[in-house]
Amino acid sequence: MSDKDIETLSSKVVYENKWLKVREDKIRRASGNEGLYGVVEKPDFAIILPIDGDIVYLVEQYRYTVQQRLLEFPQGAWEDNPDADPKVLAAGELKEETGFTATEMHFVGFQYLAYGFCNQGYHIFVAKGLTQGEQKLDVEEEDLKIVPVHIKELESMITEGTIKDASTCNAYGLARLKGFI
Repeated sequence: MSDKDIETLSSKVVYENKWLKVREDKIRRASGNEGLYGVVEKPDFAIILPIDGDIVYLVEQYRYTVQQRLLEFPQGAWEDNPDADPKVLAAGELKEETGFTATEMHFVGFQYLAYGFCNQGYHIFVAKGLTQGEQKLDVEEEDLKIVPVHIKELESMITEGTIKDASTCNAYGLARLKGFI
């Protein structure tokens, strides 16, 4: 595959706020056919698997876009500092959402969220050696609850479809396959 599989002819921002930018790109494919691409630009985020023995800690919050309270691993981005070191971001998000600090932060890998329309990726970390402190929730997270779950229960929740967050399922699977769990 070459860098010229698709050529960008023009690009314009059609929407922007503090969290994301939406672009519309006019493109030309290698065949010469032209088309449009809608691209969502968001900073990369970190997702953290806080583990203490056989217990993992999830967070539950209301996700407006799907009108449900759902469970997921702590995760987030720093829109005001999109180039932050991923390990620093992961430690910060862990502290913010759960109050935990970790003596061990293990990098598991990097994945893209949905590269068919979005450039956002995520850094996966396993956090161990947890010490409980105080949460520092953003206004958008004011309803967030910490939920301890046994690893076997988490696996059942994933296979039964109770856990619906793809990043959470993927992060757990990759950490398990790589031997972090």
